[in-house]
Amino acid sequence: MGSYVPSTLKEQKEMLESIGLSSIDELFAHIPDELKLKSELNIPSGKSEMEVSRTMKDIASHSHIFGTIFRGAGAYSHYIPSIVKSVVSKEEFVTAYTPYQAEISQGILQSIFEYQTMICELTGMDVSNASVYDGATAAAEAVNMCCERSRQVVFCSEAAHPDTISVIKTYCWAAGHELVLVPHKDGKTDWDSIASQLDKKTSACVYVQSPNFFGQLEEVEKAAELIHSVGGKLICGCNPIALGALKTPAEQGADIAVGEGQPLGMPLSFGGPYLGFMAATSAMMRKLPGRIVGETTDVDGKRAFVLTLQAREQHIRREKASSNICSNQALCAMTASVYLAAMGPEGLRRAALICYQNAHTLAEKLCCIPGIQLKYTGTFFHEFVTEQADSDRILSALEKEGILGGYPLENGDILWCATEKNTTEEIDKVVNIIRKELM
Repeated sequence: MGSYVPSTLKEQKEMLESIGLSSIDELFAHIPDELKLKSELNIPSGKSEMEVSRTMKDIASHSHIFGTIFRGAGAYSHYIPSIVKSVVSKEEFVTAYTPYQAEISQGILQSIFEYQTMICELTGMDVSNASVYDGATAAAEAVNMCCERSRQVVFCSEAAHPDTISVIKTYCWAAGHELVLVPHKDGKTDWDSIASQLDKKTSACVYVQSPNFFGQLEEVEKAAELIHSVGGKLICGCNPIALGALKTPAEQGADIAVGEGQPLGMPLSFGGPYLGFMAATSAMMRKLPGRIVGETTDVDGKRAFVLTLQAREQHIRREKASSNICSNQALCAMTASVYLAAMGPEGLRRAALICYQNAHTLAEKLCCIPGIQLKYTGTFFHEFVTEQADSDRILSALEKEGILGGYPLENGDILWCATEKNTTEEIDKVVNIIRKELM
């Protein structure tokens, strides 16, 4: 961490002398004296490295790390190749700051450009931004992209992740958009229920997540056909691992593809930091919020990278902007691109298929236990919901054995998840514990 060590007193003196000054006070002489702090800050004194290490270990000791996880609900336990951490931990990459000065930021700019390229390949879309804060923010920002003039009515699937719905609600409230929640039927969005509400003048967009919160694969193409018939846009929320085996959002008629990028090489980390990916058709390109890195040539004709499409509302007319996101999750985005490069198309596809197989094996074996059955009958990827009595008792029994079971839903159902990390032995252990508990 050599470059993060503060400058020495000797170096500070040399820098001051180079600009004709003799002290730090002289450097800040233009600041009114009444605004300057006259005493020490009211904060604890610094600790030694050993003391900091001891404090952090004490805090960490209060956390319960599960060796086996069968829970998803928006954050997923996938295997992360060791090369991912090895690359992104390099000192020169440890920043989330936007690389404005292209002439000294070619490495970071290229890493973001490669990330955008991979997100486009994954979603089938034409252009991607340099990521936003998380998947829920990406969905809400996409909604804002679609609202204009008289088109202010937003349709959002009730089967989407509750946190995503909550963020979309907040954005719609702040912008004055009307939000219509589309009910679900048997775990999937009931598109027939809104057919009569769609209007060519007021309908802006539809947001659908597939796989949805219950793990079900949605009828995305039907949603696209409905909203396009009135001139609106389709926003598709995606699981990036599932895209290794399923149709891309572009193939299903989406105008914008968004999602949570955490499964692409980021550990659970108690909830963050993650990143939200956004990609769109070329027709929507100039409405994408945040940063976009483009490819060009320098004065010598060599390949070079720059921030592109910069003269946008959030920079030049902030009060009239559709988005004020002016950052990017550079380190998280790079993590995703290193993960995708390490896995490759075939590796990602295999991971997706193993997730699918493990989830269906778990579902089949759980449903062999008397009193447990699947809640929904539709096709699912790697999450599913079961109905049973005593869900708290079941999850507590698993926890005692070091297993984090499925996510408990408010009605007593359980949302289970399996990934490529779950072995047959782990699945059998879960089933045996539950069977014994319910006997």
